Amino acid sequence: MKAQRHLLAALAAIGLVGTGAALRTGPSVAHATPAASAIPTDGTIADVSEKTMDSVVEITMTGQTEEDDDMMDPSSFFNGNGFGSPEKKVGQASGVIVTASGRILTNSHVVDGFNELEVTLSDGSEYTAKVVGKDTKADLAVIQLQGSLPALHPIAWGDSENLRLGDIVLAVGNGLGVGKSVSMGIVSAKGRANVGIEQYENFIQTDAAINQGNSGGALVNLKGELVGINTAIASRNGGSVGIGFAIPSNMARPIMEMLVKDGKVTRGYLGVEIVTDNAQLASKEKLGTSRGVALGRVDASGPAGHAHLTSGDVIVGMNGQPMHRSEVLRNSIAMTRPGTTVAFDVVHRNGSKDTIKVKLGQLPDEPKAAQMGTQQMPGGFKVPPGWKCQRTPNGVQCFGNGNGGGGQIDPFQQP
Repeated sequence: MKAQRHLLAALAAIGLVGTGAALRTGPSVAHATPAASAIPTDGTIADVSEKTMDSVVEITMTGQTEEDDDMMDPSSFFNGNGFGSPEKKVGQASGVIVTASGRILTNSHVVDGFNELEVTLSDGSEYTAKVVGKDTKADLAVIQLQGSLPALHPIAWGDSENLRLGDIVLAVGNGLGVGKSVSMGIVSAKGRANVGIEQYENFIQTDAAINQGNSGGALVNLKGELVGINTAIASRNGGSVGIGFAIPSNMARPIMEMLVKDGKVTRGYLGVEIVTDNAQLASKEKLGTSRGVALGRVDASGPAGHAHLTSGDVIVGMNGQPMHRSEVLRNSIAMTRPGTTVAFDVVHRNGSKDTIKVKLGQLPDEPKAAQMGTQQMPGGFKVPPGWKCQRTPNGVQCFGNGNGGGGQIDPFQQP
């Protein structure tokens, strides 16, 4: 069992477009290094790979499956354990060294449900690690190596906002448990949200090969800088089909810092329901503009209510930055410390414009999992319509026709 989750594309089959870019440098002799000017990078792909390889680690997780009468294994009876007895489970994943003192950034789903973590460095040495903190809503965790450590090679941080569509990126991690490896692709999309993997999403999409075991590994630019933490793939068969998702570094870094400081993440809270505005919605609801984020229900006792924001208002900016999508506004509020006063540019139903200052509250605790009957789905996974899902020792197994035939599929798998 490997540490990687699969997002099933439960609609039509996904069409794939290969991106086999050839890097041509003209005639060269064997073993010659291609001219740097022929490759769009500060060095060669090999230079970047070597630079980052020592900063990525392999993680082996060990724990016990939860006792579940509905998921009994008949073989456990003959082994003398009795039906429903917990069994040992093992997973493999990746992590990124971020400090010389042995702090490692990985995914929350990598450490969830495991009580023993063993980290293997590039030189083959093994160390135990302890969880410093985790944030299940964004799927990030920080772990700390234990004991006397050798000289480590923390990765350099990059600015994920500077990524452009088509930029070459490398994915580094322990794919399929065969050991650390590097794959190359491009940035296929930025700001991917509403995918249904996490509660807070702002993914970098890439076609660099990401497989089971790559969870928590590094997505780096051609300077060898960390621009994302690999976390999930879209796949019908569990293998890479060129649709991978990484948490951008500009989202991961502040969450990591909060986890180190407080052991948890505290998010800002506005107290509204929001939806991306468009011409159809604006016409139907008689809104004052067709571009921005429209407010639905407003909690009268929340920060927005106290600031006299009302249903039908459209937020078009926050602290001078344009807000055209609900997920961008939601993430911006969540990443703002509670108690901070922010300025919202608002268009009212009558078309008048206003700037309203709101002191954000603290996001209340929410259920950790979505509900389907009596079953709890981890990580906020959204059950596809018409499908039935259940928890198993291997993650969440779902059954349904998926518009592509029957059988068992695994849209979301925890390590």
